[in-house]
Amino acid sequence: MTHIQVNDMTGYIPPGLPIQQDIETKAVLKKAISANTALARLNGVTALIPNQAVLINSLVLQEAKDSSEIENIITTHDDLYRSRIDASHVSQAVKEVRHYGEALRKGFQLVTHNKRLLVKDIVQIQSILEKNEAGIRKQGGTQLRNDQTGEVIFVPPQFEEDIRNAMSNLERYINDPELDDTDPLIKMAVIHHQFETIHPFYDGNGRTGRILNILYLVLFELLDLPILYLSRYITTHKADYYRLLQIVRTDQTWEEWIVFMLEGIEQTANQTIQLIQQIDTLMQQTAKRIQAKDARLYSKDLLEVLFVHPYTKIEFTEQALNISRKTASSYLNRLVELEILHPIKMGKSKYFINTRFYQLLSGELPS
Repeated sequence: MTHIQVNDMTGYIPPGLPIQQDIETKAVLKKAISANTALARLNGVTALIPNQAVLINSLVLQEAKDSSEIENIITTHDDLYRSRIDASHVSQAVKEVRHYGEALRKGFQLVTHNKRLLVKDIVQIQSILEKNEAGIRKQGGTQLRNDQTGEVIFVPPQFEEDIRNAMSNLERYINDPELDDTDPLIKMAVIHHQFETIHPFYDGNGRTGRILNILYLVLFELLDLPILYLSRYITTHKADYYRLLQIVRTDQTWEEWIVFMLEGIEQTANQTIQLIQQIDTLMQQTAKRIQAKDARLYSKDLLEVLFVHPYTKIEFTEQALNISRKTASSYLNRLVELEILHPIKMGKSKYFINTRFYQLLSGELPS
């Protein structure tokens, strides 16, 4: 979507929440059952990886990459992982993806600490994402147009007072479960639609809205970790996503939109379960290989260093294990000999890739 500034528009002000119609249709409730089942399985399978950093680092970065791709911010896994090693020469796209990851982590910290999600928190998340302090839109004129045709698709609320009133209503709906007894996953679909319709910021609304999806699931303890990356599903079904957003605005027909979002939760939960199981299997295989080839080298802490991030360097290992640089270097070089790591020179620096882990996260692992 492209944001165009125009004049004399009052904009569409969405009805307040909760919705004054029965949205829990037979099709919606049926899909909600399977989506909840998949999400519960996902939450349970996270126990396979006791070190939360392994999942958070790998899956948050994947979500950041996929969510940014929806906004035509394109980068590669290799560029992202290299940026952790050397942040001095990174593209603007990589910076924006990393900002997304930073905003998601901050949001996770806020909801787990405060047990609520307020408008001020959403503003803070967006400011980290966009690296500005513009906040809620104060000037009218924002339209959404089709990038290909130039057609005006939607005009969100134009006046700051209307935007703030709608956001206050949304805040209450998010945090007060007693407003209605709708299934939380159905509410997530409603909340996402309402936020995207309010379109409260000059920029970053889509990515902020996708962060809110994850934070809502964490807030209501449907997920312990922010690891359901729904953005890949939205990217794959981008045309349907925007079409269904608009149908609700024009016709107030919710069923197809809600079923679409619930299907996304179910599909991505199942995909993430498979990925976590693959990570666990790969960690076990790596541990066995180290123990078989050099038992004195193996430790649980060293194994986790290799999987907290697919790219590492001597300094990271030195700090994580509280060992000397010489010892850290010898550990990593020995892992190269065992064909677990692959060394790469970048300028004057040397870093090490956990090759199979990298291939797994980037979808390149041979079957």
